[in-house]
Amino acid sequence: MPSIRKKLIVVGDRILVKAQEGEERTNAGLYLPATAVNEQQVRAGRVVKVGPGVPIPEPLEDEPWKKKPDEPRYIPLQAREGDYVIYLKNAAVEITFEGQRYQIVPNSAVLVLARDELDIGQELRLDTIAHEPDRDRPDER
Repeated sequence: MPSIRKKLIVVGDRILVKAQEGEERTNAGLYLPATAVNEQQVRAGRVVKVGPGVPIPEPLEDEPWKKKPDEPRYIPLQAREGDYVIYLKNAAVEITFEGQRYQIVPNSAVLVLARDELDIGQELRLDTIAHEPDRDRPDER
């Protein structure tokens, strides 16, 4: 018998976040208990899923016989899966899905995104610096 697998679909301009839990460490190296962390106005976590974005209304057509697109159009969000996000705690809605706790955060509540990216351009920059003429020497004419 086939099993039915549930799937979360994030709609609109919302982001599904797996919030950090438990104790949090301060800059001085002190660990704050969960009760102190819960009183903060901001929270942080990893982006699990991202909605399609902000819907764009259909343009007003002066030619009604033109075919309209079947699919809705969206302005995509900046957040991507795997990003580290800091967001306003009061704007988020907490849910539990298959035993896991998540936060649904509207895009307007996102304060900062941190993204891990591979910097392959570093090698290119070194090559271009090596081939640039010396700026200290006067032009030879």
